Amino acid sequence: MIEIPVHDSQGNKVGSLQLDEALLGGEVRPDLLKQAYVRQHANRRLGASKTKKRSEVAYSTRKLYKQKGTGNARRGSAQTNILRHGAHAHSKKPHSWRLDMPIKMRRLANRNALLAKAVDGEIKVLDKLQFEKPNTKQFAALLEALKIDRTCLIALQSTLGSEAKSAKNLDHVTLTQIDRLNTFDLLNHRYLLTDQATLQAWLERVAQQVNGGSEVEAK
Repeated sequence: MIEIPVHDSQGNKVGSLQLDEALLGGEVRPDLLKQAYVRQHANRRLGASKTKKRSEVAYSTRKLYKQKGTGNARRGSAQTNILRHGAHAHSKKPHSWRLDMPIKMRRLANRNALLAKAVDGEIKVLDKLQFEKPNTKQFAALLEALKIDRTCLIALQSTLGSEAKSAKNLDHVTLTQIDRLNTFDLLNHRYLLTDQATLQAWLERVAQQVNGGSEVEAK
């Protein structure tokens, strides 16, 4: 079991949360995490780059001037790639960079990324994360009290509440719903911040998933 401290809004430790390594993969698996990270990064690429080849450039195919007798170098049509506004020698075409990965491996990678954060002590858990009204200054003070001085992923039950509105204008902070935690976002941020009730509810859903539950994985 990994013990994760639970803090209050002033940064004081008020309890702890037990995290079962077996539920999150037993040990950190770098190869699996890299495969999942590369997959998600590739799937975010649009692959819509396009440049014109010679047959697509709107120029006449007429030879610019005769082959011999002008004193100039030999020259063909204006479509050639070495002339201004000409075509590309190796034109780009729309291409799908999408990679696939078995669903069980994706789910395990998501859990294993959380385990990596826990092992490195980069999970910050609050006893309660609740704001009566949006207050960016108050949320910044909360991050400072928790000694969060690098990029932070904030996992909430909902990204529409006052807590989310208080954090969204801060630099180096990214908001997400707890059921959308994924390897890419976890590894792209130094810290993960959430509250105790939200994390426990997520762990319960993961336990049901591991034991054969029917929870749908967050893409």
